[in-house]
Amino acid sequence: MTDFIQKWAGSEGNERANYQTFLNDFCEFLGVEPSPPKGRENNYYCFDRDVKIIAPSGVTTTNFIDFYKEGCFVLEAKQGSNSSNKGTGKRGTATYRKEMKKAFGQARTYARFVTPKPPFLITCDIGDHFRVWQDFSESWLSANGNYGTYDSVPKILFTDLEKPDVKEFFYKIFTDPQSLNPEKIAAQVTREVAADLADLAKTLEKTADPQVVAQFLMRCIFTMFAEDVGLLKEQLFTEALESRWLLKPQDFKPQVEALWQAMNGGTSFGFHGQLLRFNGGLFANPQALELTAEQLKILLKAAERDWKNVEPAIFGTLLERALEKKERSKLGAHYTPRAYVERLVRPVIIEPLQEKWQLLQGEVETLLEEEEAAKSAAAKTKKRQEAAAKLTEFLGELRQIRVLDPACGSGNFLYVTMDLMKTLELEVLNRLGTVLGSSQLRLDFDQVNPSQFLGIEINPRAAEIADLVIWIGYLQWHFRLFGNLPPVEPVLREYKNIECRDAVLDYDGTKPAIDPKTGKVRTRWGGRTMRHPVTGEDVPDPSDQVKILEYINPREAQWQQADYIVSNPPFLGTKKMRTKLGDGYVDSLVSTYSKTPANIDYVMYWWNRCGELLSQKSIKSFGLITSNSISQIRNRQVVCLHTHRKKRALSISFAIPDHPWVDEEEGAAQVRIAMTTAHEKLYRGRLGKIIQEIEGETPEEKASLLKFSWSKGIIYDDLRIGVDIIKAASLQSNSQISYQGCKLVQPRRNKGEHWARGFLIQSDEVSQYKSAQNSSVIRPYLSGDDITGLTRNAFVIDFFGYDSNSAQQLNPTAYQRIVEQIRPHREQSTDRLFREKWWLFGRTRPAMRQANQDLKRYIVTSEVSKHRFFIFVDSNVLPDGSLIILSLEDAFTLGIVSSQIHICWTLAMGGTLEDRPRYNNSVCFDPFPFPDPSAELKQEIRELGERLDSHRKQVQGAHPEVTITAMYNCLEKMRRVEPFTDADREFNNKALITTLKQIHDDLDRLVFQAYGWDDLIPLWQKVYGDLVSLPKGGAEGGGMEDLEGCQTEPNNSELKEQLEQTILQRLVDLNAERAEEERNGFVRWLRPEYQAPDQVITQKVIEGLGVEEEKEEVIAPPEQQKFPTKLKDQLAAIRDLLRTQGSEWTQTQISAQFKGSTKTKAKAIPICLEILEDLGVIFSHTEAETKRYYAAEIQIFS
Repeated sequence: MTDFIQKWAGSEGNERANYQTFLNDFCEFLGVEPSPPKGRENNYYCFDRDVKIIAPSGVTTTNFIDFYKEGCFVLEAKQGSNSSNKGTGKRGTATYRKEMKKAFGQARTYARFVTPKPPFLITCDIGDHFRVWQDFSESWLSANGNYGTYDSVPKILFTDLEKPDVKEFFYKIFTDPQSLNPEKIAAQVTREVAADLADLAKTLEKTADPQVVAQFLMRCIFTMFAEDVGLLKEQLFTEALESRWLLKPQDFKPQVEALWQAMNGGTSFGFHGQLLRFNGGLFANPQALELTAEQLKILLKAAERDWKNVEPAIFGTLLERALEKKERSKLGAHYTPRAYVERLVRPVIIEPLQEKWQLLQGEVETLLEEEEAAKSAAAKTKKRQEAAAKLTEFLGELRQIRVLDPACGSGNFLYVTMDLMKTLELEVLNRLGTVLGSSQLRLDFDQVNPSQFLGIEINPRAAEIADLVIWIGYLQWHFRLFGNLPPVEPVLREYKNIECRDAVLDYDGTKPAIDPKTGKVRTRWGGRTMRHPVTGEDVPDPSDQVKILEYINPREAQWQQADYIVSNPPFLGTKKMRTKLGDGYVDSLVSTYSKTPANIDYVMYWWNRCGELLSQKSIKSFGLITSNSISQIRNRQVVCLHTHRKKRALSISFAIPDHPWVDEEEGAAQVRIAMTTAHEKLYRGRLGKIIQEIEGETPEEKASLLKFSWSKGIIYDDLRIGVDIIKAASLQSNSQISYQGCKLVQPRRNKGEHWARGFLIQSDEVSQYKSAQNSSVIRPYLSGDDITGLTRNAFVIDFFGYDSNSAQQLNPTAYQRIVEQIRPHREQSTDRLFREKWWLFGRTRPAMRQANQDLKRYIVTSEVSKHRFFIFVDSNVLPDGSLIILSLEDAFTLGIVSSQIHICWTLAMGGTLEDRPRYNNSVCFDPFPFPDPSAELKQEIRELGERLDSHRKQVQGAHPEVTITAMYNCLEKMRRVEPFTDADREFNNKALITTLKQIHDDLDRLVFQAYGWDDLIPLWQKVYGDLVSLPKGGAEGGGMEDLEGCQTEPNNSELKEQLEQTILQRLVDLNAERAEEERNGFVRWLRPEYQAPDQVITQKVIEGLGVEEEKEEVIAPPEQQKFPTKLKDQLAAIRDLLRTQGSEWTQTQISAQFKGSTKTKAKAIPICLEILEDLGVIFSHTEAETKRYYAAEIQIFS
């Protein structure tokens, strides 16, 4: 250890020369295996791990990670200097800091392009310090993941490696990173604690009122927590249990009551002196219960747990179950893990705040650079003070934010929000400390604190638990920051921010409802059944009647004033509402909310109230958990009320239509829910679809195994992005493109006879018939069997364009063969053309030939085939009548027709021959509406189309015995998740079927996106099985048995039917739209230069985008925005432009979008772009010596 520290401490120089030696020494110091040599077999743990970054346009750049270990970390190394500007720069300067921030930005960018997402990002200044960021979530929910910002983590000084805990921390990063996952660690502790409390509550409720038991245990809980974090010194409570109360159980009640009285008032307690004053209401009533020795043993067991590390996000739920007799049996059942809660909290509250924070950092960095460049001390001081003032202002904003959960339960949403806001607050404080040169942590209450987090909860016990949970979480933060220093007294404060009441209906009281006709009290059946005396069946018991209540003066409940709302209201459908809440309550609810549709789920009243507050600008945004039936018509009406307002309409900014959840109302049942968030202005929202869902041993493990696909666009009320087969019309756009191949019309081949007869000749016969003068007559020939099975390498004698005499003169040898082998049969034909034109094919396809004459290649598919696939063939090759050809050479078309969307269409439209699907071009191709994607996406599909075609040909080139049918047989077996035999594995390794599947999967995803149908991808993946679902190593790693745990459902006919019908309906709708366009004179020609050479083709281009000419063309938009004057606003304007418009932008194109001085824009825009790129908000690449920028979040959804 000493040798390593001494060797590298304080070193300086060039990281390129030193970093590998340093990191190898570091591995040796940690006692971990050093990186093996990088090579074809090692891309998972190595130096200089290559990373391909793909821009939206498809341009790929290759970068290199300094040090990488799959599933563990991405590490970027730098090396500064203490005395000069060598290497990264002089330590402590703005230039040095900027370079270290860039290293963090590089690590974060690279992490986006490796799989799986690394839990740790590391930067190091060799010999000086490390910084380590962590994010254990699987997806890139926000543009920067959840790693935080550069200042969100402290430096780990190089000399601190001598500390055992620091060394152990790095050792685990290399060897077992998941052991550092705080959510999993805390969840385990919390489950153990809750189990102890349940055992104790169970024994106490035999002799005491459950409500008294609950309050007593909550005081015990906080006492044990306070002891573990140091609020009670000398392990006061545990020591008393062990040494006094277990020996004399009768002393427990009076002594613990005395302890709680002292805690409430901050007075002395026995030999322990004066205690901290807790107050807050928890200990205002210090009543305790008498416990037996056995009960005290259970309490002692609980006290010995690690209370300081309980996870408040789940503790409240588990505590509520432990204290509720009816719920105790579900204590070991599933609960909602923290990751699910964060998934909603982040887009509603945290991401908007992080976006502000990002831009603020850009401002601060600019001010500090200006400070470094300033000449006078006064000017330098002013710039630094301005930077500090901006940070202080943002801290003030954070500390004024109020968050409401109007169905807060045991407080998990409020706690998680507070925890994430405290994390952001610490980042800002850390940065402020670096600006001012000293720590800005203060032992006062002027910080993000529990008073900002408001709740409404109708269950009194849950409301009390919510308050307790928030305070425990807050105090955990205090001790995390200040160590053993006690907080400002009183430790607990009674803000009454959790209100115990109904959140949607307020009223003055209830009374029995009277029937106006009979004058009697209205009743309803209570639910009890009886055995029918005759049938023996269970029937309702008429004597079981429940009174219906009338609610006096019912009205809408008012909510506390807040900036953000996030909540998980109760899931009750209309029928369950009446059963659980009563007819009188529901009737009052419906009459009170008369402008709201009546037949809606209970949760939609919360959605409606949030929508009203947002439209009134009373809140900034909201996010709710609802049942996944929110997208159904009856519940969707509520959403429509607010998204279709004439004024101040809101838009859905984030949605996951179908997500697993745990419903506490239904006894910890696992249910399906939807997440929705809304903002006032028009948003291109994010839509998440689950593509992998695997059960885990714990809720946290299941959450970590969830995988999503994300799409971006306008999210409609049905939570989807984006719009009778017989009525589909042929489209002009597809005309003159698709044909059946040539039909030779020659004698049928008898069984056992060679195919090379008549027009057909073998490759080794070509020299007999072909010469330089007649080469065009002998052409390669391809049939359906040639592309589905083993190719014959056939050639054909083709006299198309020649009369009989000319044919004889051109190639006498070939002509004689036709005379001998074809003419006798043709002359007996009943078809006049066959008889008279016997030297020509029966169907020569002149239109097809004309369509192909200017092409280098075209697309073919077998008319009848078990599998529908398309390949390119050289234009010199003549296609047989068993082939359908598409006279298109663009690989984009090959990609589209090879997709599952087109295959689904062809299977429905084309029919079958026996059991084999048939491709009828008049119905499979002519009416098929092609997508009209962006140029960037079109290029991606084009590239995948090329890859698909070349991959199959390369396999067949290396292994001529491999047929495409065999390849797709294996692929279908893989998609059906059938176990592989040894022969299957051998074939897979030879024919590279896993790669073929990946290409198809990638292609299908892109084609879904090209149509704007991203919402179908999860269903498609369930039906067809995506490589995302494959275990590590894939089919090649260990056979398809490894896939049995994957949640694909390839044999689920209902899912398959659902997917196919949805695709077909959308294609038919799109066909109708295109047909209407064509009636109005607008045709989306597939080959305009061939199909409509005399028409003028106009292409509408978004201003400033898609310019391909050498000289950049800049067209100002119709309504330019004014270019802001403040840097913060400039950054936001450019960020929003790139985010909302998508695609790639040059600096000139960006400038054209804004009004203002050209000189001002020319100076400011490059600075803004550099700042945004440093912050990871945007990416760039250089193409044709021009730098192009795009929003980082586009990469997430590409």
